[in-house]
Amino acid sequence: MSKRLFVGNLPFTVTQSQLETMFAEHGKVESCTVITDKFSGRSKGFAFIDMDPAEADKAMQALNGAEMDGRKIIVNEARPMEDRPPRRDFRGRR
Repeated sequence: MSKRLFVGNLPFTVTQSQLETMFAEHGKVESCTVITDKFSGRSKGFAFIDMDPAEADKAMQALNGAEMDGRKIIVNEARPMEDRPPRRDFRGRR
């Protein structure tokens, strides 16, 4: 079983391979997903990484607050997505 990490405050130019390489120094990366805008394809500045729980804890301690292209990244354990109410249009309809 793996532990999912949230990585925030990433530079918008970061690639999946750059992030994998950075985290691979602290253990085996099972998966890495940089979240992108569906229209522009540009990074939204955050990502999710799956690693072995023991290695994920080491990576979290080592990389939280580390600098990447002039930005201090945030690394912590990902929380489950919360339920949100349905979206409404500008007239208040669903």
